[in-house]
Amino acid sequence: MQDIGERLRAQGRRMTPQRRRVLEAVSTLGHATPEDVVGAVGRDGGPALSPSTVYRALDALEALGAVAHTHLDHRAPVYHPAEHADHIHLVCRACGRVDQCEREAAISFVEQVRSSHGFVADLTHMAVHGWCSTCAGQR
Repeated sequence: MQDIGERLRAQGRRMTPQRRRVLEAVSTLGHATPEDVVGAVGRDGGPALSPSTVYRALDALEALGAVAHTHLDHRAPVYHPAEHADHIHLVCRACGRVDQCEREAAISFVEQVRSSHGFVADLTHMAVHGWCSTCAGQR
């Protein structure tokens, strides 16, 4: 977190206690909606943070590259530490389970899209929807 504090100071900002708590909550939770983060900081022993404070902290931390987000569905994004943005999310349409696989699994797809469309895919935001092995067996 020291490096993040230094990056904030370089922008004329600082690592506030609120931002530190939000970053710690995201690191602890793994994949968390802003509402999950609000709940986590409400249980961490410090004063409650408003949802708007959490959203602003998440935006600032994302701009610094400390956290990243992805959209698992049409609801709120989920945030995770940026260094964990090395996988593709697999979201079960039946039970809601979220699993992950390595980004390398999509390399041929990304290369094909780039060669045929000139489009450079950002896999850090990628979520693939389908059915987990348990639910697929019940279909």
